[in-house]
Amino acid sequence: MELTPKGMPTSLRPFFQEYVLEEIDPDDHPFTVIERTLEWGNREEVRWLFAHYGRARLAEWVQQVGWRCLSRRMLHLWRPYFDLPELPERRNAWPH
Repeated sequence: MELTPKGMPTSLRPFFQEYVLEEIDPDDHPFTVIERTLEWGNREEVRWLFAHYGRARLAEWVQQVGWRCLSRRMLHLWRPYFDLPELPERRNAWPH
């Protein structure tokens, strides 16, 4: 896997289109890196994510804020993977 000088996998470039990938430091921007990699990353990219942040930190992220940020589909994948309890119900912005 090819990495940028700051350690980001270059294959994640399509998910960071509004950024210059080479300028993203995963230690300075964990929220965005975790969110986009858990949502869109392939196996190799997710392995990198786990190696970089660790399982406990990723589980904590999903439990604290990921339930609001991840799509329902990905939340249904990651919640049981991390063996998390039921998370708060998301409410849509529109009541219809």
